[in-house]
Amino acid sequence: MLGNSFLLSVIGVIQILINAYMWVIIITALISWVNPDPYNPIVQILYKLSAPAYRLVRIIPTRIGAIDLAPLIIIIILQFINILIGNISRLAL
Repeated sequence: MLGNSFLLSVIGVIQILINAYMWVIIITALISWVNPDPYNPIVQILYKLSAPAYRLVRIIPTRIGAIDLAPLIIIIILQFINILIGNISRLAL
């Protein structure tokens, strides 16, 4: 019984982190439209947090004309992982 509650707690924390990272990707994509000050500490943190995901996704071409689909691809992958983790946790109980 204690193992199940611990597992559910860990899964809950992982899902919260995935959701927070999705917001980082969304905010980074929105900020890129307005050409922010690159020396702003918040902008630097957002870019440093989102850069690894962008590097992984940009292995494939993500631009269609002037539109970059990398944020959308990252969010879809994160949503898939989030749903997969949720389904696995339900099966484990």
